[in-house]
Amino acid sequence: MSSETFELATRFSHIRPQDTPYEDQGLRDFFLYRDLGIAEATGGKVIAQLVKANNAPEQGTGWHRHEAEFHIVIMLKGWARFMYGDKETLVATGDCVHQAPGIVHYLFDYSEDMEYLEIVGPANFTTIDAKGPCEVPAFTPWQSRQPA
Repeated sequence: MSSETFELATRFSHIRPQDTPYEDQGLRDFFLYRDLGIAEATGGKVIAQLVKANNAPEQGTGWHRHEAEFHIVIMLKGWARFMYGDKETLVATGDCVHQAPGIVHYLFDYSEDMEYLEIVGPANFTTIDAKGPCEVPAFTPWQSRQPA
């Protein structure tokens, strides 16, 4: 592939925090999302967004899967508890999770300060409700949690 072809497919992008505020226009109403401009820069090949807690996790995400070729979550602050199949996984600050294509999962609990970077390809990936393989552990309401 020549550099000219590559330049036509993608372009340089630089986003500052003040360029794109957190919005409640994402997949889940209990999260806030900040677009990092990557979907536009890559012509829809990849999306990168910051996701942070907006409300307490009353129900969580429910069991679902994504139709995507690539999906990683890097926890920047706080923690989140997921079910990946029948395995409970605590994802804490600094952790990186590669969500294999089509894996059935459920985010069911997270800290008030949770914030993660999500990178997915393609940018217009879909989310499909799915039947869960097991029961999901209970979460602890924020107002009932003891200080660390």
